Amino acid sequence: MATVEGDQPRVRPFGTVHIFEGKLYIQTGKKKDVSKQLHANPKAELCAFKGGEWIRVAGQLVEDDRVEARQSMLDAYPGLKKMYAADDGNTEVFYFKNGVAIISSFTHEPKVIKF
Repeated sequence: MATVEGDQPRVRPFGTVHIFEGKLYIQTGKKKDVSKQLHANPKAELCAFKGGEWIRVAGQLVEDDRVEARQSMLDAYPGLKKMYAADDGNTEVFYFKNGVAIISSFTHEPKVIKF
C-alpha cells in the first residue's frame, strides 16, 4: 500500500484487506507510521499482481471507529488476534471512499470499477 509522508511516498506490503458491509477495508495499528500518514493524508493506493493480471485500487481511506468493524477484520484474519483486539485502543480499520479499481494485463483492455 502506498501513502505519503510529507512529500515522500511510502510503500509497504499489506495483507489485511476485507469486505465489511459492502466496503473494502484495511487494518493497521494506531502506533504504526502508516496510521499517522493516513490521518495526515487519507489518499492511498493498493496494488497486487497474480497470474498475469494486476490491480490498482485508489481512493480516500476513512477510519471506521466501530468495534463491529474492527472485530469483523479480526474474525477474517484470526492470526491478527495474537497482536490485536477490537477494543485494545490500538487496532484501527479504514474503508475506501470514492474508490477506483483498475484491473489490467498485457492481453486485455483495463477494467475500471468505481465504488
